[in-house]
Amino acid sequence: MAILNYTTTIDAFKTVSEIEYILVKHKAKSVMKNYEGESIRGLSFLVDTGAVQVPIRLPVKVDECLEVLKREKKNSPKSNIKATREQAERVAWRILKDWVEAQMALLDIEMVRFEEIFLP
Repeated sequence: MAILNYTTTIDAFKTVSEIEYILVKHKAKSVMKNYEGESIRGLSFLVDTGAVQVPIRLPVKVDECLEVLKREKKNSPKSNIKATREQAERVAWRILKDWVEAQMALLDIEMVRFEEIFLP
């Protein structure tokens, strides 16, 4: 099974910036990065629903992604899967960005409300 974005070379910091832009474009407030050492481990932001501002935490699970990459590399030794922590961080953030974009597309066509997309 090919993992979405498993070959990405896009730096996690660039992807996080892209996610921030998407969120701000959709009226998120106070976007904050949550760090562990020098790595970003999640984003926190406020969503203004009109009635109240809802705090949202959007974590990224790099360790879990790394384990999946390692398992896939082991099961497909001839593949070009790179199972390093740095690659897992790039992949995890890129997949999260794709998910946020898809959720915002649903919001754009008024299929959902913002507070239905993210759980506080």
